[in-house]
Amino acid sequence: MDQAKAKIDMMPLGIVIRRSPGVTLWAKWAWKAVAVLPGAAPADWRPLREDEGACEFHAATLPLELHRADAEAYMQGLTASPPSVYVVMRTGAGARPELTLVTASPFEAQDYADTGEDQVEKVEMPAGLVAWVRDFTLAHFKEEEFRKRRRDRTRTDLEEDGVGDARIPQMTDVYRAPVKARKERLQ
Repeated sequence: MDQAKAKIDMMPLGIVIRRSPGVTLWAKWAWKAVAVLPGAAPADWRPLREDEGACEFHAATLPLELHRADAEAYMQGLTASPPSVYVVMRTGAGARPELTLVTASPFEAQDYADTGEDQVEKVEMPAGLVAWVRDFTLAHFKEEEFRKRRRDRTRTDLEEDGVGDARIPQMTDVYRAPVKARKERLQ
């Protein structure tokens, strides 16, 4: 199906995770997403390179889904410097983090970051991936014209707050202090 007509488009992205020694006694390892591999085959923590205690893994291959309803978010992400995808990892009780999502939407990434339960890593997009996301976004993005909200012409300054309900009859002026009640207290 033509990308311009598709409501959803998908590409598998390999996620490269770097494991380095932790800097505290409580964390043995520090995990960080460092790269993505567009069109990668499935993987399960395959080591790519090892360097002075740090090791990079092709940890998993996740689908990057683009939805036409999120075209505005993708446009925001493409205008950032550099354009990036976001990898959402959930650190569990095990040694390795669980990779849950990869997204090109900075809005969706912010939602995951706000929970505080997930680790969200920003990873720079390769040039080919930028072109693919840009083509999809331009096919579906429609900039909304700004329309200033007009106020209604109701006069709110004519109402008096604190006077009371007009449906309830008042025996005296509502602004006057209750003289009778004060005299009774003094006697």
